[in-house]
Amino acid sequence: MNKSSVMVAEKLDDSVWSDAEDADQVDQVSAANADGVSGDASASPTAGAQVSDAAEDAGKSGRSWRRWLPRPLTGILMLLVVVSVVLAAVFGWKLETRNDRQAAGMAALAAARDYAVALTSIDSSHIDSDIATVLTGATGEFKTMYSQSAEQLKPMLVQAKSVSKGHVVAASVQSASDNQAVIMLFVDLEITNVTNPTPRVDRNRVLMTMDRVDGHWLASKVELP
Repeated sequence: MNKSSVMVAEKLDDSVWSDAEDADQVDQVSAANADGVSGDASASPTAGAQVSDAAEDAGKSGRSWRRWLPRPLTGILMLLVVVSVVLAAVFGWKLETRNDRQAAGMAALAAARDYAVALTSIDSSHIDSDIATVLTGATGEFKTMYSQSAEQLKPMLVQAKSVSKGHVVAASVQSASDNQAVIMLFVDLEITNVTNPTPRVDRNRVLMTMDRVDGHWLASKVELP
């Protein structure tokens, strides 16, 4: 073997060894990097968890703020709910008021029918008790006026032996509130006396105002329109 061949062989051997050493160094670096990465990850699990928790908290905070932010649709729905509640309350109040007035009107109507019969039914044979019944169902100026008129008319009714009987033909509520009602009544009145023993029928239209006093409906005004 000549010198040139030996030199070429030596150079090839050096190149091969150099390449091998370079490959070993690359493998060592890669292994070190891998060990470093795995070591860092295993060495600080708390740091990773903190980062994850922080990200999760940030997401929740963002969602929380977005949840409280007014949205057009949410605002409209809330407005509709409020309006519905208010309307329901107003409607309930009006319905209760109307029911109360209707109940008051019906009670006043029943009392007015009974009182119209008492007012138009007078018998001279027991005139004092009849007058007392009429005064018991009256109030205010009408009671005062009837009391004065009855005292003046009583002697004449007794002398004529007058008897009158009233019958309510129809009645209706004209207006009503919690404590007052106006009732329209149609009353047929049969009258007999010494001069006219045969009953004479008088048909009357009576407008009666009823006031609630201490829980009782009493006549405060009687008109013949």
